Amino acid sequence: MFRLETDRTLIEAFRPRDRRVIEMPSGVTFPFFVRDYLAWTETSGARVYLVFSAPGSRKPIGIIFRRSSQDASVRTAQMCDWCHSYGSSSEVGLLTTDVNSKRRVGVLLCVDLRCKEKLEDAADRTGRHPIESLKQLQERMFRFAHEALGFETQPAA
Repeated sequence: MFRLETDRTLIEAFRPRDRRVIEMPSGVTFPFFVRDYLAWTETSGARVYLVFSAPGSRKPIGIIFRRSSQDASVRTAQMCDWCHSYGSSSEVGLLTTDVNSKRRVGVLLCVDLRCKEKLEDAADRTGRHPIESLKQLQERMFRFAHEALGFETQPAA
């Protein structure tokens, strides 16, 4: 859990190279408490924004993903690398982000980043508590940010 004090705190969670293209989420008033993570889609649908914290840290990390354009006539089942939910290509697809000006990385994810809701729903249907699944989700998010983008963790102050 972490707290976003102001819109500036939210913007500063992202890398400087990404800050110029941020479209703020609608309906968020500050200060804003984030229990697991915050995700929203740009009004055009081209970008998906993610803000989360590394395990054991309260410092927010922001990543901007671009959605890959899929042929609407092709429907294949795919699995999200983070929550392990299955969906059609309109539900699970390749999201990419720039590492630098010459390199981009991608990962198969729920295109709306609603992994949390899917994990909570699965836990409800099986009578389990979702806390362990959500912890694993957060670890997978940070592993991607660390290995692909070079983010480092800093312990909570």
